[in-house]
Amino acid sequence: MSLEGESIGDTLSRWGGNLTRNTSAAFTDLRPKDYIRLVIIVGTYSLIRPWLVKLGQKLQTKAHENDAAETGEISANELRGKIEIPGVGDSDEDEEEEAKPGDWGRNARVRQRKFVREALQKEEDRLRDEQADESDKEIEQFLVD
Repeated sequence: MSLEGESIGDTLSRWGGNLTRNTSAAFTDLRPKDYIRLVIIVGTYSLIRPWLVKLGQKLQTKAHENDAAETGEISANELRGKIEIPGVGDSDEDEEEEAKPGDWGRNARVRQRKFVREALQKEEDRLRDEQADESDKEIEQFLVD
């Protein structure tokens, strides 16, 4: 049987013919013993499958936990309150250092840090002013003209 001269269409039609012939022959040649065996196999699989899925789920969960422990990943809840904003609270030591030959973008990083510091300072001042205004308004309610 040579496949060199066959086209893709010929090959697919031959495979289709083999599939239909073998499938129909598989069920016509079954004896009662074979039917019973087939029913037992399918029934056992359908009864055991939920347990197999749960077992696989447990094994996969354990594998994910081990991977997370190995890589040192932390959850979002562990990060709350621990995120540091670049340039906030940093000392200005790196701004005073001399530029190194391969240190591209240093000036941009310094500008960004300064911008973040100034923006945070402005926001803190605005919030402080709002709180002071609110407390003054509350006090004015109780004052009599």
